[in-house]
Amino acid sequence: MPDTAPQGLTGLAYGGDYNPEHWPETVWPEDVRLMREAGVTMVSLGIFSWALLEPERGVYDFGWLDRIIGLLHEGGIRIDLGTPTVVPPAWFYRENPEALPVSREGVRYAFGSRGAICHSSPAYRSAAAAITEQLAQRYGAHPGLAMWHVHNEYGVPVSACYCENCAAHFRGWLRARYETVEGVNEAWGTTFWGQRYGSFEEIEPPRATPTACNPAQRLDYARFADATMRENFVMERDILHRLSPGMPVTTNFMTALSQCDSVDYWAWGREVDVVTNDHYLITDGRRTHVNLAMAADLTRSVAAGAPWLLLEHSTSGVNWQPRNPAKAAGQMGRNSLAHVARGSDGAMFFQWRQSRRGAEKFHSAMVPQAGTDSRVWREVVTLGADLDSLAPVRGTRTVADAAMVWDWQSWWAQQLEWRPSEEHDARERADAFYETLYDRHLTVDFAHPEADLSAYPLVVVPALYLATEAAGRNLRTYVENGGTLVVSYFSGIVDEHDAVHEGPYPGALRDVLGLTVEEFSPLGEGERVRIAAADGSELTGDVWTEMVVPRGAETVWTYADSLAAGRPAVTRHRLGEGTAWYVSTRLGAEALDVILGAAAEDARIAPRAELPRDVEVVRRRGESGSYLFAINHTEADAKIPLDAHGTELLTGERAAGRLAVPAGTVRVVKLDD
Repeated sequence: MPDTAPQGLTGLAYGGDYNPEHWPETVWPEDVRLMREAGVTMVSLGIFSWALLEPERGVYDFGWLDRIIGLLHEGGIRIDLGTPTVVPPAWFYRENPEALPVSREGVRYAFGSRGAICHSSPAYRSAAAAITEQLAQRYGAHPGLAMWHVHNEYGVPVSACYCENCAAHFRGWLRARYETVEGVNEAWGTTFWGQRYGSFEEIEPPRATPTACNPAQRLDYARFADATMRENFVMERDILHRLSPGMPVTTNFMTALSQCDSVDYWAWGREVDVVTNDHYLITDGRRTHVNLAMAADLTRSVAAGAPWLLLEHSTSGVNWQPRNPAKAAGQMGRNSLAHVARGSDGAMFFQWRQSRRGAEKFHSAMVPQAGTDSRVWREVVTLGADLDSLAPVRGTRTVADAAMVWDWQSWWAQQLEWRPSEEHDARERADAFYETLYDRHLTVDFAHPEADLSAYPLVVVPALYLATEAAGRNLRTYVENGGTLVVSYFSGIVDEHDAVHEGPYPGALRDVLGLTVEEFSPLGEGERVRIAAADGSELTGDVWTEMVVPRGAETVWTYADSLAAGRPAVTRHRLGEGTAWYVSTRLGAEALDVILGAAAEDARIAPRAELPRDVEVVRRRGESGSYLFAINHTEADAKIPLDAHGTELLTGERAAGRLAVPAGTVRVVKLDD
C-alpha cells in the first residue's frame, strides 16, 4: 500500500512550487543554498513542464530535470514530483485540436492559458498516460522522491466540456448509471416540456438553450464532468502506483467554497493517498482568517480527519483578484500556522522564486523580486525555523467540537436555474453558519449528509436543498440518539434527481424537524422581516420566509410581519433523546448567534466567553502528545486560560495558568501528560 504522507520527512513539510526551468541553470545552486537557509524541506517540481520534457510527440528530454533533482537531493530537499498533464504542449493541440474544450455556448477555447483540456479526449488520455509512464519509470525509485503530484487544481479553470467526444462519453456514463433510456427518462422527468428520449443516441450534453434547461440533466452533467476528471486522475495514479510502488500520490485540491464549486471533494478524497490543498485569501472585505479556517477544516474533513498538507498559499499578495493587497507583517506566518493548527502537516507556497514573465509575475513568492533583503524573505526564514520547532506535531489530529453538513452535489443542484430566490446562496449560508461557530470558538468538522454524526454533540445544516432519503434517515437517527441539529431553510427539498420529495416540504427532513412548509415566500430586494420570541425580544431576517406548520415541533420565534406574520419562524423539535431546530429565514451574524447559542445549550456545549474575538484556540492530539494552538489575529495582546501546564514550542518557555499571546502572533503549547 502507498504511504499516506510524504516520504523522507521527519518534521513538517516546508517549501513551495519550484520552477527552475524559468531561470538560467547558474541560478539553481543559489536556489538550493537559499532553500537550506530558509529551512525548506520539500519542493513541488515539474508541474508545468510538459513542453520541455516532451518537446515533440514521443521525444523526451529529461536532462535538465535529472540535474535539478540531483542538486535538490544533494541539498537534503525532498521532491514532490509533478506530472505536467495540466498543460499539454502546443504540438499536442496542433495534432489534436479537438482536445481543446468547448463551452456550453459552443465556443472552443484556444491554446495559450492552462487547464484547457477536454477530459473525454482519447488523445489527451493517451498522451497523459505516456508522459506519466516516462516520469514514473525514470524517477519512481529516486531516493529524493517524497510523493507524486498529479496534474494541478482539477476543475480550475475548466471542468466541463460540451464537445462531441464528451457527448459520446456522457451517453456511456448514462448507460452505466441508468442501464436503459427509460431509466434516464424517469430520473430526468423528461415528460415535462416533451423532452422524452427514445434512445441514448438522442441525448446530448446540456448545451445552451433558449430558456431553462432540464435541471436533472444539468445536475447529471456536473456529476459526469467531475467523474471524468477523476477518471483521468485515477488513470495517472494507477500508473504511478504500478511503476513507483509505495510512493504516495496526490493532486492539489481547492476545497474553499470561495475558490472551486465544480468538484465533489468527498469523492476525490477517497482516491488520493494524501489530501493536499491550495488556499488563497479572498480580499472581499470580510475576515480572511475565517475563510482560511473554514477551508482548512473542510480539507481536514475531506481527509476523514487525518493530517493533510497545505500545498499552496501565498507569502503576500496574489495577482488575479480585482485588488491584491500585500499581507501585513506577520500575517504570512500566522496564516501558515493556522493551517497547521487545523490539521496540515506543513506549509507550502506558490512559488519559490517570483516569476519575471507570464501571467503570475505579480504573484508573491518565497524569494520576491526584491530578493533576500526584504521583509517577505526574512519572514520566510522565520517561518522555516518555527515549523522546524513544531516537528512533534506531525501526524497528530485536530480535535473538533461540532460538525457542519455539506454536500457539493446539493450545491450544484441549488445553483441551477429558476429557484424561488436568486438571493438565496448556499455558500453564503455556509459562510454565515461557520463564522458564527468560529466566533463561539468551536472547531468544526464538515460531514457528508449520510456520514456517521454520532461523535458530535451539535450538527448544523446551513444549506441542503438536495437531500436523499438516506440523508433524512441519518439525520433523524442522529437526533433520536441524543444529538442537537440545526437546519436552515430550503433544505430537504429534492432527491438526488432534483425531483421534489413526495408530500409537503421539507421532504426528506419533515420527520426529524417535526413540521411541514405549505409555501415559500421569498422577500423582495432590500425587504426585511422581524421575528419575535415569547419574551418580546426581536431578531431581523431577510431574503426568505416560509409558511411553517408545526407537526410536533414547538414555536420558539414567530414572524412579526410579512405574509408569514403570526406563523412560526424558528422551531424546536424534541425527538427521542435529542432536539432539532429549524430556522426558516435568513438571519445575520448576531441573530444567528442567538439561535446557535440556544442550540449549543441543548448540546451541553459550554460558552467560551473568556476567549477574545479573533483569537483562535485549536487543539491537535496524537501519539506524541496534545498541543494547543493560540492564534491572535488582533492588534491587541491577549491572554487565554490553560487547563494544563506545558511548554511553548516557538519560544521554549514554560506555560501555565494564562498563556500570553502578543498581538498578531501564534503560540503553540505542548501540554504536559
